[in-house]
Amino acid sequence: MEKQNRSGTAGKVIRCKAAVCRNPGEPLVIEEIMVDPPKAWEIRIKILCTSLCHSDVTFWKISIGPFALFPRIFGHEAVGVVESVGEHVEEFQEGDMVVPVFRPNCRECRDCKSQKGNGCSIFGDKLVAEMPRDGTSRFKGMNGETLHHFLSVSSFSEYTVVDVVHVVKISSEFPAEKACLLSCGVSTGIGAAWKVADIEEGSTVAIFGLGAVGLAVAEGARLRGASKIIGVDLNQEKFEIGKKFGVSEFINPTTCGEKKVSEVIKEITDGGVDYSFECIGLASLMEEAFNSSRVNWGKTVILGVEMHHTPLPINTYFLLRGRTVTGCFFGGLKAKSDIPILAQKYLHKEINLDGFITHEVNFQDINKAFDLLLEGKSLRCIIWMD
Repeated sequence: MEKQNRSGTAGKVIRCKAAVCRNPGEPLVIEEIMVDPPKAWEIRIKILCTSLCHSDVTFWKISIGPFALFPRIFGHEAVGVVESVGEHVEEFQEGDMVVPVFRPNCRECRDCKSQKGNGCSIFGDKLVAEMPRDGTSRFKGMNGETLHHFLSVSSFSEYTVVDVVHVVKISSEFPAEKACLLSCGVSTGIGAAWKVADIEEGSTVAIFGLGAVGLAVAEGARLRGASKIIGVDLNQEKFEIGKKFGVSEFINPTTCGEKKVSEVIKEITDGGVDYSFECIGLASLMEEAFNSSRVNWGKTVILGVEMHHTPLPINTYFLLRGRTVTGCFFGGLKAKSDIPILAQKYLHKEINLDGFITHEVNFQDINKAFDLLLEGKSLRCIIWMD
C-alpha cells in the first residue's frame, strides 16, 4: 500500500480540465471535471501531451448507432506519468513514464501468448465505452453526469484512468512528444510493414493514403530496404513529405487519365508490387490495393477502418493464384513488448519520428488540431497539457 499513498492525491477524486465533446461534430469544450481514483488493476495518469489521430475524428463525427456516445472524452495517443495505482498493480508505480494504448495486452491469455497475432481473448473482443473490467466510467462532470471513455484511454484530459492491460512503461529519458507517437498511428504503420507484411530487402511496396499511418508504413519499408515505395494520395504535397520517409514514386489518382491506379502500378513494377497497404478505409481502395499486388505472391494489408461496412469484392481466382489479403489492428504489435523496441530504435537513431510532428498547440487550443487535420495540413499535432 505504501506505493499508493506517496501522492497527496492518491485515493482521492481529482478535479482537472478536460476537452469534452458534448455533441457529434461540435468543437470540444474545455471543462472542469472529476476523475475518480483507480480501482483494482488500474492506474491514474497525469497526461503530459497527447495527439490527434484520424480515429478520434472518425468517432467524433458519428451521430447514430452504438458508437455515438456523448458527452465523451476523446484522445488515445498520449504519454504521461503515473499519479497513483489501484490494488493488485505490480507492473507500475507512481512516477513511471507510460504510454497508454487502445489495443489490450494482458500477456496471460492464449492470444497474448501466441505469436500469430496481437489480439487479447480476455479484453480484446470489443471496443468498450467505459473501463474494461467493470464497464463503468471514471469521469464525471461537475454536475455529476457521467462522461464516457474512448478506446480505453481518453487522453484529452489532464488526468485519466487506464487499465494496466492498456499501458506500456517507457524510459523517463524518452522525449515526451516522440513517445506520444508510439501510442497508435506510427506504431501501427511500422508494425504493419515489419510484423504483418514482413517486408524483405529489395521488395516493391505500394501505399494507398499518405497520412501518418501510411507514411509510417513507408518508414518501415524504407528501413527494411524496399527497392521501390510507391505512395498514392490525392494531395500532391504528400510526395515531398513522403520522400523523407522513403517514398520513391508518387501517384495522384486524378492524373491517371482513364487508367486505374492499379494498372499504373503494374506498369511501373513489371506486374504488381510485392506488398500493398490500404491506409484510408474505403472498400474501393482496398480492391485497388489488392489489384496492385503481384499475381503469384502479392500480399495486401488492410489498415483502414471501413466505416460504411462495404464488403470487399475480390476475384477468388486471384487468391488461388497465390495473392493474399489480411488486416491488422495496431500493426500486429504486442504493445508491452514491441513499443519498447521501437523506442530503443528511435534512441539509436534508426527510426524517423521527428518528421511526423508538423504542429504543436497548447491544450486550450485543441480544436485547432482538429482544423489542421480536417484541412489536410498536419500529420500529427502535439497537444501540450502544460
